[in-house]
Amino acid sequence: MTAEGGRGGAGDTSRHVPVLLAEVVAALAPADGEVFIDGTFGAGGYSHAILAAAATRVVAIDRDPTAIAGGAGMAAHHAGRLTLVHDRFARLDAIAAESGHPAVDGVVLDIGVSSMQIDEAERGFSFRFDGPLDMRMAREGESAADLVTRLEETALANLIYTYGEERLSRPIARAIVRERAVAPILTTRRLADIVARVVRSKPGDIHPATRTFQALRIAVNDELGELEAALDAAERVLKPGGRLAVVTFHSLEDRIVKQFLVDRSGKSPGGSRHAPASRPPEPTFTLLTRKAVAASEAESRVNPRARSAKLRAAARTAAAARTRR
Repeated sequence: MTAEGGRGGAGDTSRHVPVLLAEVVAALAPADGEVFIDGTFGAGGYSHAILAAAATRVVAIDRDPTAIAGGAGMAAHHAGRLTLVHDRFARLDAIAAESGHPAVDGVVLDIGVSSMQIDEAERGFSFRFDGPLDMRMAREGESAADLVTRLEETALANLIYTYGEERLSRPIARAIVRERAVAPILTTRRLADIVARVVRSKPGDIHPATRTFQALRIAVNDELGELEAALDAAERVLKPGGRLAVVTFHSLEDRIVKQFLVDRSGKSPGGSRHAPASRPPEPTFTLLTRKAVAASEAESRVNPRARSAKLRAAARTAAAARTRR
C-alpha cells in the first residue's frame, strides 16, 4: 500500500512512497550477503530500500502482472540482485526455493491494494473513478461485478458485514439486489451511488461506499486467506534469526497478524485452574515489536494513507515450523 500521486508506472518509487519505510528497514536490519523476500513488490519501494541498505538480494513477488512488468527497469539496475516473480505471496516459501534460496533472512509483506491499482480506473478498485467493477489483483477469476450479480441477498449482506465491518450491510445488500433487477451493476460509480443512497455520511466521514468496496475487494482476492497462508510460508522459509515485517491497513488484517505472532511467540494465555494448560509448543518467533507500530504524525500528514498503517515484526527462532490447525 503506497501513497497516491501523479501518473507513473510500477517500479516508479518517486510516485509511490512506502508506508513506515524506515521502521520496516530497521526491523529487517539488512546485512551484506543476506536474502530477502518482498511478498508485495508493488512499485518496489521496500525492495529498493533493502537493496540500498546493504549488499543484499531480494526475491520480489506480486500477483499483479502490471507490477512485475513495471519493475523490469529496477531489476536491470540492480544487476542480478533483484528477482521478480509473478505469483501469489501465499507461495513465498516455494518461490524462494525455486529461485535458489530455500531459506532466507527476511520477509516483508505490505498488505492490501496499491495506489497503482487505485489510480487506474480500468482496474475497478476505487469509487473515485468510474470504471468496470473488477478489483482482481491478478486479472483472473471472478470479478466484483460477478459477485454482485451472483450472490443472493443474505450472502451478499454477510460478505459486506464480515469483510467490510459495515453495520448497514443488510439494507445495502437489499438495495443492490433491487437495483440489479433493473439493470446489471457493472461499474464502480453505479455501485458507489447505490450504496451512498443507503449510507448517509457527514462532512469529514469516509465515503459511504468505502467499507462495501473493501469487502468486495477482500473477497475477490481472498486477501485474508492469502495472508494466513503467507504467514505460515514465512515461518517455514525464514532462517533462525530471520526477520518478518508485516504492514497492515485495517483491523481484519492486523488481527490475523497479531494473533499469529502472539501464538507463535508463546504469548497466548494459559489454561485456568479448571482446565490447566497443556505444555505449549516451542515458540517459533520472538517479538521485535511489543505492540503495533503506527506511522508518525509527520508521515501521516505527507501520506494520508499512512494514518491507518500498522507494523508488526518478529524474529524467527530455531524451533520447527508448526502446522496450522
